[in-house]
Amino acid sequence: MLVETEKHDAVMLIRMNRPERLNALGSELLTQMVEAWCEYRDTPELKVAILTGVGKAFCAGEDLKEAAERGTPGLPDIPVRDPFWNMELDKPVIAAVNGWAMGGGYILTYLADFRIAVPEAVFEISEARHWLLGAYKFGFTESLPYAIATELAMGFPLTAKRAHEVGFINRLVEPEELLPEAFRIADHLLSLPPASLVNTLEICRRLRPRIPAEIDELGARLRNRGAVEDIMESRRAFREKRKPVFKGF
Repeated sequence: MLVETEKHDAVMLIRMNRPERLNALGSELLTQMVEAWCEYRDTPELKVAILTGVGKAFCAGEDLKEAAERGTPGLPDIPVRDPFWNMELDKPVIAAVNGWAMGGGYILTYLADFRIAVPEAVFEISEARHWLLGAYKFGFTESLPYAIATELAMGFPLTAKRAHEVGFINRLVEPEELLPEAFRIADHLLSLPPASLVNTLEICRRLRPRIPAEIDELGARLRNRGAVEDIMESRRAFREKRKPVFKGF
């Protein structure tokens, strides 16, 4: 199994288990992830989920090798809608970041309500490297300082220490404390009245800053401005372990 699940009373542990590919989001892993999130959503007894990875990476994001072989960029199409990725869960999720969280892996962390990480973890939004527009919104909707949000949009890495200092990470713990700390957070959440947990979570999510519509409209116009073939060139270069040759504008 590329995604392992464990149930600890009201807590569901979801573990990405593809360490040889840094838990990259290939079609098989994504399919199993969707199944796990649907089970979490549809099981009333489960109240809190913990998401983590196996190996030195939390998740490397898009499987660039698979995308290059498929001939289309981005995550593969999965027939069942992902309730976590589409922000449809009304239950909390804790991200226990055991290593690199890059591209889609960063987004999985971003989507979580609570984030803890080991000092070796590194966060990076990789879209600027592999598309024609960087992922501009994620740092700004987290109210991160402009300088850091801009670095993230441009594909610079953010260390766990710095992420903790600027408030993106709730806790910074040693590897042996990662899951114990995640379960301590879960235990606190479960100590709250059930209505308070659900209601407070909804309010907190709605308080997240939103990108103005005109900025998203501009992003849509800029997303394909440039040499569109550069999108696949970045993936071919990754697969072939060489420096990409971009055509630019």
